[in-house]
Amino acid sequence: MYVTYSFQNLLLVTAYTAHFVSFAGHVAAQESPIAGGKSHFEVSVAPFLAKHCAACHSGDEAEAGVAFDRYTVSANVQKEYDLWDKAARLIRDRQMPPPEQTQPTAGELIAVDAAIQAELATFDCTTEQQAGRVTLRRLNKAEYNNTIRDLIGLDLKLADDFPSDDVGNGFDNIGDVLSLSPVLLEKYLMAAQSVADQVFADPQARARVLVHVAQTNGDRIDVARRNVRDFAARAYRRPLTEGEQARLFDIMKFAYEQDSSMDEIFRTVVAAVLSNPHFLFRVERDADNDDEDRIRELDGYEVASRLSYFLWSSMPDEILFEVARRGKLTQPEVIAAQTRRMLADPKSIALANNFAGQWLQLRDVSRLMPDPERFPDFDGELRSAMRRETELFFESMVRENRSVLEFLNADFTFVNERLARHYGIPGVSGPEFQLVALKADRRGILTHAGILMLTSNPTRTSPVKRGKWILDNILAEPPPPPPVNVPELEEGAETLGSLREQMEQHRSNPACSVCHLKMDAIGFGLENFDAIGAWRDSDGRFDINASGELPGGHKFGGVLELMEILVQEKKTEFCRCLASKMLTYALGRGLGSYDRCTINDVVRDLAENEYRFETLITAIVTSVPFTMRESK
Repeated sequence: MYVTYSFQNLLLVTAYTAHFVSFAGHVAAQESPIAGGKSHFEVSVAPFLAKHCAACHSGDEAEAGVAFDRYTVSANVQKEYDLWDKAARLIRDRQMPPPEQTQPTAGELIAVDAAIQAELATFDCTTEQQAGRVTLRRLNKAEYNNTIRDLIGLDLKLADDFPSDDVGNGFDNIGDVLSLSPVLLEKYLMAAQSVADQVFADPQARARVLVHVAQTNGDRIDVARRNVRDFAARAYRRPLTEGEQARLFDIMKFAYEQDSSMDEIFRTVVAAVLSNPHFLFRVERDADNDDEDRIRELDGYEVASRLSYFLWSSMPDEILFEVARRGKLTQPEVIAAQTRRMLADPKSIALANNFAGQWLQLRDVSRLMPDPERFPDFDGELRSAMRRETELFFESMVRENRSVLEFLNADFTFVNERLARHYGIPGVSGPEFQLVALKADRRGILTHAGILMLTSNPTRTSPVKRGKWILDNILAEPPPPPPVNVPELEEGAETLGSLREQMEQHRSNPACSVCHLKMDAIGFGLENFDAIGAWRDSDGRFDINASGELPGGHKFGGVLELMEILVQEKKTEFCRCLASKMLTYALGRGLGSYDRCTINDVVRDLAENEYRFETLITAIVTSVPFTMRESK
């Protein structure tokens, strides 16, 4: 028998999210007053908008819902930074105004960009501090399995039978979407009883739960209470309150009065603990009502849980608990030291499985099936190797504290014999993966076969998918949804010319051209790789042309030059994108405009420390949003 608890009112609304792109830098005009007391916006931005944007972006029917006629004297960047940052990027890249409209002169572009940057630079990170609020968050499937493993020492993987976790903001650990259905509640109760039964059927697991042994002249009851208290404290990831101890002891007493054996009593208590909301959910205390700013610093146990579920997708270990008990885990230098230790631990593989698996969409690779007629050599062994390559690469970034820019330009990877043959790399035999130098035609994860297959169609490559994937996941510049009633490119229409020529015809539609210019250019830079990531010089009867030009005039002759542009010209955008996704994953919530200041700090720290991976993680775990909690 075991105790159940009420889980009502835990279905929560979905939080909004915002993406973050770069500050283009502070401009001298920010500090220079303008004659007549007018702002930069009034002098340079408003006239530009009236001349080049108002025709489409005004009134109630404004294109894309963006009405610039609402802004006359200020961009109001404190609340609408994202809008103006995106507008500046589109204008600077000459994606707006559309090609069919009268184009601004070079002088107009320079002036309006400088003026918008001056407005953006006024965003104030010194105003009222906001830590953000993380919704009460249940353990997702991976976290549940890992927590049971580390709590009792048995890797039972009971959550594999649970319903799939919902995804929000790109990840399945977001509190606002981790609801609790009746079916999942029933699964939790059944799993708790199963764990209790298996603990006492396994001598080693039993010893982990019953750590205190009665002495010859000791109180057997006192030992039992200590075992229950310590097990529950580990399961709840914090010391128990007196009330919680009393309730658990009441359960023991009730089971004892039913003439249950000692093992039966402990099984009952274990099941009750594992059914408790404080095990199933990560609970953090809100600030007291009399706290003026409604923000509180997390205690050591709460920080320990945030660290362990971020880096390990599991509960804290005994070292974290001990540091928390000593009251040291609120100090930035101690948090940083524990972070270094945890990244070196084998359990940090969870970052590759759960963060990289979702950021890079590696989980989807296992479900892909290219057309067997087009790609008869493709098989399950190759598909598995593709995913494993990128996972091992990510693990090496963590383990060796490498520069995050190597995601884009690394000249090494990990292959086994099957994948090496696919890449044309000699000298690799057997199923084991090994570190190899890449051939000159591949650099970074964007040329990994799994990523290239993920961003292709079953029968052919897709420059659009590849370009969009990079804009979404590498540069944080997601294009808007395609207009309605625009036909997709027909499959196998070789009579219309090469794929590139077909795409150029597709872009002739004015509704498509603005977004496709950048998307297609990036995608065509990867056209030397077929739909399963193998190198090719031709596509059927057409030679591959992998050259292109990105908005802003950055030209490239092929994939290596494209990667170099991303590293040299877009590294800030990439770092901002990576930091935003990592912070979202670490916090378990979508980001708000106030989180921009944290992202700025992380990107700055990266630039000052050779872009090392450990710097990225340390900057996040010592930040205000990670170490504090805001009540609303």
